[in-house]
Amino acid sequence: MKNIIIGPAFPLRGGIANFNEALCRAFLKKGDSSKIFSFSLQYPKFLFPGKTQFEERNKKPDDIIVETLINSINPFSWVKVVKKAKRGNPDYVIIRYWLPFMAPCLGTIARWIKKNSTIKIIAITDNVIPHEKRTGDRALTNYFVKACDGFIVMSKSVASDLSQFTKNKNIVYLPHPVYNIFGEKINKEDAQKKLNLNVSDKYILFFGFIRKYKGLDLLLEAMNDARIKQLNVKLIVAGEYYEDKKYYEKIIARFQLEKNILLHTNYIPSEEVKNYFCAADMIVQPYRSATQSGVTQIAYHFERPMLVTNVGGLAETIPDKKVGYVCDINPKSIADGIIDFYENRREKEFTSNIAIEKKKFEWDSFVEGIEKLYTQIKTI
Repeated sequence: MKNIIIGPAFPLRGGIANFNEALCRAFLKKGDSSKIFSFSLQYPKFLFPGKTQFEERNKKPDDIIVETLINSINPFSWVKVVKKAKRGNPDYVIIRYWLPFMAPCLGTIARWIKKNSTIKIIAITDNVIPHEKRTGDRALTNYFVKACDGFIVMSKSVASDLSQFTKNKNIVYLPHPVYNIFGEKINKEDAQKKLNLNVSDKYILFFGFIRKYKGLDLLLEAMNDARIKQLNVKLIVAGEYYEDKKYYEKIIARFQLEKNILLHTNYIPSEEVKNYFCAADMIVQPYRSATQSGVTQIAYHFERPMLVTNVGGLAETIPDKKVGYVCDINPKSIADGIIDFYENRREKEFTSNIAIEKKKFEWDSFVEGIEKLYTQIKTI
């Protein structure tokens, strides 16, 4: 079977790019033909909140084909992509959809590929309704959705959102697979030494870019809980600010948390990700809203306990009090989870359970689910 994946990949950075590369490898491992059509321009600079859209690593992956073709705001590039896709004669094209800004580009490419061809369009919809809403989002998403033959969702909340835009029944829920692209698990003490941490301290980790919906401010307020201060728990914040850092710095100063908050607020290169996860006792995701999360699946890979808030698809993948905690979206509930973890010495128990639970999230199962969906829609 042959497919093309349309979405970010090297040299673009971030979770979606990492996912697309891992998915392509999973298809190749199965014996399918797969390659990625990525972006020459993903976002205009004025729309990108971070420092750079590109990976620091210089070496292009040598085990997969990544073709840098798509300019998100240049329709002439869309024509080239469509022609190249049709010449490749794939059975289906997978398009990643995560933001309404991409709808004109990706929706048009989908329509043109389908025109006068038997190629099917399968969308992997990370978000249908974005975390940060803007005027026109629904119209743009509707334009993209109407161009697709079937959909993969990685959380049930996205399936519910999708039902607002289409009556298409070809919607399949497949949990986000475990991220296995950041190396193997290493000893906690070794990881802490690599980050120049005191190996006798307790560490929790907030990982990923920093935006309001991710709730870092809620976690900082939880760190002000007297019980957490008494335990002398340290919070590592590892990720780039995508908004004004002064807001968070003021919270840290107001609660006098400077000694217990370790700010590593630059983009974390892929080769360093394992150090942060393996150094932490628990990974904390205090999100205000969410669909699915790559951070959760990195934690599963490195077998680290997790604390998440009860939003979107997070609770679907974290059995409460088995591999971690599902908390309410407030500092007190988050603090209660952290306290329970340390006072009741849950790390060993949770880690053992994670080693079993993560088997549910294998790439082979994800690929099989996509191919079953294609079989279902190919006669339509």
